[in-house]
Amino acid sequence: MSDTATLPPSATRDLTGERADLLAELANARHFLRFTTRDLTDEQAGRRTTVSELCLGGLVKHVTSVERNWANFIVAGPAALGGDFTDMTEEDWARRADEFRMLPGETLAGVLADYAETARRTDELVAGLPDLNATQPLPKAPWFEGDARWSARRVLLHIIAETAQHAGHADIIRESLDGAKSMG
Repeated sequence: MSDTATLPPSATRDLTGERADLLAELANARHFLRFTTRDLTDEQAGRRTTVSELCLGGLVKHVTSVERNWANFIVAGPAALGGDFTDMTEEDWARRADEFRMLPGETLAGVLADYAETARRTDELVAGLPDLNATQPLPKAPWFEGDARWSARRVLLHIIAETAQHAGHADIIRESLDGAKSMG
């Protein structure tokens, strides 16, 4: 299953080289994350199966938010990520924690549809970027080095790494849920 199938046919036909490679790797990581949710009910997608607060639906929500925000960062800069992280309140952190949970009224189908739409928009952005070397300043945050800038390429690599890391988390959660594995 390839997420590049969501791109307009002309965009995928014309995409080659580094952009094609980046999107292929991102599509692979997305596939493994989504694959962990196969054949699950909404209740199962929201169930915690380890000591972690993480559930499968929440992981997909989080990765969707991460991808959407970082893709927006490529275009709009640090404001797309929420600005300054050095003065976040308890309420800000609580809202952020809700990304990792299935909330009342949320469905796995809805979460996956939101992820597919975010993937489509990211793929279109990457296909149309004039320059992968274009940079934006990172927002102020304790986890970023001061005055650092990231290129569009670096942001895409970060999205790929984040997606792959959480696909691994999802695999553990799914195996703990019902023994199903993504590989092996």
